[in-house]
Amino acid sequence: MNYQFKWSVLWSGQSGSWLLQGVITTLEISALAWVLAAALGIVSGALRTVPFRPLRAVGTFYVEFFRNVPLLVWMFFWYFGVPPLLPRAAQDWIFNHGAEFWAGMFALGVYHGARMSEVIRAGILAIPRTQFEAAVAMGLTTFQAYRLVIVPIALRLIVPPATNESLNLLKNSSVALTISVAELTFQTRQIETYTAKAVEALTAGTLIYLILCVGIAAVMARVERRFAIPGLIARGG
Repeated sequence: MNYQFKWSVLWSGQSGSWLLQGVITTLEISALAWVLAAALGIVSGALRTVPFRPLRAVGTFYVEFFRNVPLLVWMFFWYFGVPPLLPRAAQDWIFNHGAEFWAGMFALGVYHGARMSEVIRAGILAIPRTQFEAAVAMGLTTFQAYRLVIVPIALRLIVPPATNESLNLLKNSSVALTISVAELTFQTRQIETYTAKAVEALTAGTLIYLILCVGIAAVMARVERRFAIPGLIARGG
């Protein structure tokens, strides 16, 4: 084996700034996509458990449609397919403000929102039916019962499976490199191209992903212990 390791390429020249920018972009796109996924997941997950069948059908359609199409296809759809459908002024604004970033964010958000919906639904179904009946008996409407009682309890139950889905979202942000989002994987490949040091660049990217995921998992473990409800647990679908 004649390979000569040269770890200094990771902080010499522009490599250090590329890695830092990659981490920042990864965290930005993941955080925004997570907010979108959580919102879509809560709404669709709740809809799939309500007594009104048409609303259940809407929630089910969203989940099955977005979950069963590969994430890569959604990346291409939001980047190449959506902008031409928008008014000219909107197209100009998007392409002047990082179209690839927003396309990647929406692709991650809608895809993981469908997966998050399963987690939310599992959390709601883990709640005893008597909780909903008691809320209705107190005079709350179905919407109020879900907003004030059912969903808040479900959110406390789903921390473990929601953590897994959140980590998957962070790792799947690397797919955004296919539409030229300069996230962490994109930047490690750029370092590899400019330095011809693939092992060092990919090792750095791997360790950074590992640190980010372990850090998030540790924080969410503390959140789980803080908000756990004894006797109740939910598992993601």
